[in-house]
Amino acid sequence: ISICRDLPNIEVITFSVNGISDLEPLTRCRNLSELYLRKNNIRSLNELFYLKGLPRLRVLWLAENPCCGQDPHRYRMTVLRNLPGLQKLDNQAVTEEELSQALVDGVEITAPPARRNVENGWAESTESSAAGSTTEPGSDLLSSSLEEANKIQEELGMKPDPRDKYSSFSPREADCNRKKRNNVLNAILLLTKELDAEGLEIIQQTVTRRLQALQKKELQEE
Repeated sequence: ISICRDLPNIEVITFSVNGISDLEPLTRCRNLSELYLRKNNIRSLNELFYLKGLPRLRVLWLAENPCCGQDPHRYRMTVLRNLPGLQKLDNQAVTEEELSQALVDGVEITAPPARRNVENGWAESTESSAAGSTTEPGSDLLSSSLEEANKIQEELGMKPDPRDKYSSFSPREADCNRKKRNNVLNAILLLTKELDAEGLEIIQQTVTRRLQALQKKELQEE
């Protein structure tokens, strides 16, 4: 999920059944309108804090996560109180009556999750006595995904970046740009596996137009 930090314009994300526990990388996805997170490992509804700043979010599927707890009404009311712009939650349409009731029955989330004890999906913040782990949640899953994407690149015979591609940047800027480019590329390659023939044709047409535009720009600069 950390790859989402480099996809600010993405509109639909499907990460169901992926072992995800941390939603912080989604804070930059300001154009996100649909988010599917069914059957993950999201343990605290405090993770909703990271979605409150997404103005276009209209569809959220969060069911079958530990954060749903043992009280379906309280869970739904809390989600709707913090994300009142939702039109559909867990494949069920949101009503005006529910949004009004959420102001009474829902819990307002005002801070991101901290180290916590979780019981029945509801979090209690506790003071942290350590700096915390530097390992990012879901890093093992991301690593395996990147390995799969690298294999796809090899199958396609894709060449590495030219040595002078980032020569105009400082070493730190060049590394940052290279990582961003690779993250976006890997995400696209992985997602193409989910497309049917029609979807792949759309991608092909889009790529062709983009290449033509870049080639035209290069000619103008020369």
